[in-house]
Amino acid sequence: MPPVRDDAGEQGGSARGPGRGGRPDRRGGPRTARNRWSGPYKDGRGYRVGSSAPARDTRPRIDEVTGTAERRVGPVLRWLPAGLIVAAAVFYGFTPEGLRASPVFESIPMVAAVLLTLRGTVTVAVTALFVFVMLEVLNGTVTHSGSVIQMVSQLVLSVVAIGMNVLIQRNYRRFTSARHVAVAAQRALLPNPPDGFGGLRIAARYQAADVDARIGGDLYAVQEGPYGVRCIVGDVRGKGLEAVESVAVVVGCFREAAEQEARLDGVARRLERALQREETGRSGVDRVEGFTTAVLAEADRDGGALRLLNRGHPAPLLLGSDGAARLLQPREHALPLGMGDLGTWPDELLEVAFPPGASLLLYTDGVTEARDAAGVFYDPLARMDGRVFDGPHALLDTLLDDVTRYTGGRVADDMALFALSRSRSGTSFRRLPAAPPDAHAP
Repeated sequence: MPPVRDDAGEQGGSARGPGRGGRPDRRGGPRTARNRWSGPYKDGRGYRVGSSAPARDTRPRIDEVTGTAERRVGPVLRWLPAGLIVAAAVFYGFTPEGLRASPVFESIPMVAAVLLTLRGTVTVAVTALFVFVMLEVLNGTVTHSGSVIQMVSQLVLSVVAIGMNVLIQRNYRRFTSARHVAVAAQRALLPNPPDGFGGLRIAARYQAADVDARIGGDLYAVQEGPYGVRCIVGDVRGKGLEAVESVAVVVGCFREAAEQEARLDGVARRLERALQREETGRSGVDRVEGFTTAVLAEADRDGGALRLLNRGHPAPLLLGSDGAARLLQPREHALPLGMGDLGTWPDELLEVAFPPGASLLLYTDGVTEARDAAGVFYDPLARMDGRVFDGPHALLDTLLDDVTRYTGGRVADDMALFALSRSRSGTSFRRLPAAPPDAHAP
């Protein structure tokens, strides 16, 4: 379904106006255009998803035909080898006869090999050798045995530097290709959700703790079906490829079960069985300790009610249209998905009102376990309470910025965020098939 756009206020990308009780918004002022449309990677780490087109792409560029990668070097570093050649020539001219400038000239190709392309490295190496030979000619010492040895030494080091540059470029291409494969896998597992369904607005974010790790065990998914709009946010135990495999199992099973099961507890049982089947092919600790914490949410057809099921995951946050925030804690905490062998009991379905202008915020423990310099955990309830947002994108942008400031940029774990906001006009769903009459019967 194409994204449905409501009034301009719902589509804005800024936290707005006064908070609850007439208090001004703590951020103080609108967000900039850069924050609204920051592209898929924000500050080298954030992965923004949604239907909006990014304005720029900060990833390293890969030529789609040759597969080569372009390393981006700042202008100062790009001209550093040329500056070193000039400095070496000045050093040669203003030093006594006993002091030689050859070590300075010999280091220049090595510097170029790290910073420049192959063509740039060859150009710098040839130029540095030519300048040194000309200085020796002007000084009348080009035929001296010491000068000949120094020129040969510089020539050998230039060849070594060129070889180093070839290896560096090759490894960089492989590294960049691996990163793009990870990005492709991440987008396949967590595809861009639509901006909304009828009267619901949707936004999602994924931010990796490691700038070079674009894939991990955090997940989210949303599915429209005969029972309304259902979503899941979860966190798979562990890292690496096995965690990614579990993410694929959970997301795939959820999309199928969300359309077929009449209740969320039925969806949870399907996920439980899928994870247990997946764990049978593992060995060691992952076979007995593999699990996934998750929150499943369902928005009613008329948008007036939310149903949630929590399996050992951080409690979601419900923000009212007036900025009031509260945690949706279950009365009894259940085991995570995949740990059904330890015991079984009925899942608790929590139902709450979802009035116009309200937003449901789901997140992984990368948010709640973020710490400041004093080691104090981040509290999303205290930090978000009293703020009013113009839609889910503004909510998630503000939360990510606030966590980054709170931790000083030292994010220790991946963060998956998902927000579901109801239109202030209360528009009902459209294009949804009719739900069976017993869809939510007890």
